[in-house]
Amino acid sequence: HSDPAQSHWAASLMRWMHTLKGSARMAGAMQLGQAIHEMESLIERQMAAPDLAQDSTHERVLTLIADLIEGQDAASAMVDLLTGADRPGLQTEARHPVAMDPAAPKGVAPPAAEVTSPLVRVRADLLDRLVNEAGEVAIARARLDGELSGVHAALADLSDNVARLRSQLREIQLAADTRINTRRDLQTASPEFDPLEFDRYTRFQELTRLLAEAVDDVATVHHNAVRGLEQASRDLHLQAQVTRDLQQDLMTIRMVRFSSIAERLHRVVRQAGRDTGRQAKLEIAGERVELDRSVLERVLGPLEHVLRNAVAHGIELPQTRTEAGKPVQGALRLSVHAEGRSIAIELADDGRGLDLARIRERALERGLVTPEARLSDAELAQLIFLPGFTTADQVSAVAGRGVGLDVVRAEVAAMGGRIDVTSMAGQGTCFSMHLPASMALSQVMLVRIGDRRFAIGSGVIEQVLQPDPEVLNEAHARGSLDLEEGASLPLAYLGGLLDLSMDPEGQRHPPVLLLRSGNQRLALHVDEVSPVQDVVVKDVGAQLSRMPGIVGATVLGQGDIVLIIDPVQIDLAVRRSSDGRHPQTVLQPVRMALAPTVMVVDDSVTVRKVTQRLLQREGYTVMLARDGLDALQQLEDSLPDIVLLDIEMPRMNGFELLTRLREQTRLARIPVVMISSRTADKHREHAATLGVQAFLGKPYDESELLGLIARLTTS
Repeated sequence: HSDPAQSHWAASLMRWMHTLKGSARMAGAMQLGQAIHEMESLIERQMAAPDLAQDSTHERVLTLIADLIEGQDAASAMVDLLTGADRPGLQTEARHPVAMDPAAPKGVAPPAAEVTSPLVRVRADLLDRLVNEAGEVAIARARLDGELSGVHAALADLSDNVARLRSQLREIQLAADTRINTRRDLQTASPEFDPLEFDRYTRFQELTRLLAEAVDDVATVHHNAVRGLEQASRDLHLQAQVTRDLQQDLMTIRMVRFSSIAERLHRVVRQAGRDTGRQAKLEIAGERVELDRSVLERVLGPLEHVLRNAVAHGIELPQTRTEAGKPVQGALRLSVHAEGRSIAIELADDGRGLDLARIRERALERGLVTPEARLSDAELAQLIFLPGFTTADQVSAVAGRGVGLDVVRAEVAAMGGRIDVTSMAGQGTCFSMHLPASMALSQVMLVRIGDRRFAIGSGVIEQVLQPDPEVLNEAHARGSLDLEEGASLPLAYLGGLLDLSMDPEGQRHPPVLLLRSGNQRLALHVDEVSPVQDVVVKDVGAQLSRMPGIVGATVLGQGDIVLIIDPVQIDLAVRRSSDGRHPQTVLQPVRMALAPTVMVVDDSVTVRKVTQRLLQREGYTVMLARDGLDALQQLEDSLPDIVLLDIEMPRMNGFELLTRLREQTRLARIPVVMISSRTADKHREHAATLGVQAFLGKPYDESELLGLIARLTTS
């Protein structure tokens, strides 16, 4: 204030303190009441001094304010112990009540944005349980969605089969009628009567009529099933919207403003300054940003440590700052802002910056780097996150033991976030944390190695590449992948990184994820990736949570439990455990045999499934098409190594598709094997004329088919 010696400010403060003291004593908190009583006595003594008004510099009043702030910190700590509010948000009521400023003029209403409805106090554990139950509803709905998708596919196949059966039955009926007309025998009957009137229809014709009626009945049942499934799909979609809104509302209730921990962070800075003999002031920008309560709880510890570290290692002593032309009081700026579905927290100070020369010296002493190693400033800065690393010469209550920043990084990584550090000598250091906005819901990408699936948070994924197999083989031999921009990243196969003893699958374009966690980057080779999706994050328990790189777990719609991992942190842990190198099982060159891709084109669901199982059992990649048009559409996106083709199919038969293949330059070289029940010489000759490589009859011999595929795909 411009005039802190004005007596009405002291009187207003005394009224508040007197009320708080009375409440504390009434609740039995005698120690807290005594602490506030001593603060009241201190104000009375100082304000009653006769020479206070003549102190033009307000030095005595400012000293009083500093003493009161110290007393306030001690009283706040007592209140936290009494209320159990040592974690943020536990005592926060829903949707932030409005606190009227006692100094504000009467009759002035708060801003419209601050007006809230009546509040209901809800236990935090009950709220967490509601969020988990809403997540279980979402998982069950996803499972139903997957089952309905399977029913949709089955009904689509049934539609094709009914149409094919009706067409074939129509041909039988026409053939039967034609046969009757050609076998008329009217020798014993009058010529004016037709075969129907003489009951010339045989049992065969009667069965065709019965089959036609049965097909119509099946078509009716199919139509009703499709209509019911469409209605169920609409209802499920509506239920999904309601569930999503419920989850969002519950997550909104869990949100807590960052300002709820602001005072605690100020106390940390003031206490660290008193312990180290430094003067520092914390400025917080973005206090109104809201975070999930669980995120705020977990980030509080890392934030407090980074703040203490900034005061102890960053802010210089007052004399040093004066000599450097800086203000005596150091400045710490903590900014919080939302970035999409994540929260960015940056802490910058105006101190000395990181002593990179001292960091390198300590790294050499501990054997973390070799004397000939040339590390960039960014790489040297990352060494401060190693366990037990410190540049302090003496151990104090605030710093010097080398315990802290490695725990900070591990805790941030366990939350699915990352932490970076940048520094400029003499100008200061900046720590940047990127955290998920919620610990209950997360966006992940599912990856597969062999028959196992894992989830990787979308926040650490920069890009997905599909290099050529030859390029990837060479990169595995070197242990690094070269990018187009000139950078080179360490390369690892996820199966080897997790020591699962799996070899990569041979693919035409194997997926490689470019990952980033902090300043660490990694190229990760996997067998398969799926699109990014929202999942409900489950706690993995105390045992797994201590393991590096395990972020959490989730349950997929099929009921499968999948771990959410951070491969970059796993890679760092593997390197640290092997003296900076990958174990031999990971570093050895990975040779991938490219598995041929076979396209099966047949209108029979049974033939497609049986052939698919046979080929997959032999290690082939299989593409399925129900007719010629479906095959042509798929060939626009990817090319198989060989095509297994039926002749009789709806929309476009095998001969028509083969003609299209041979007319297009990019498709003409694909070998084709005809597999059909039509094995007459004219069918074989016509297929040979169109350029088929082999012709097999149904049912085919499996060993003969596999031999043909092996010969035609390797020639």
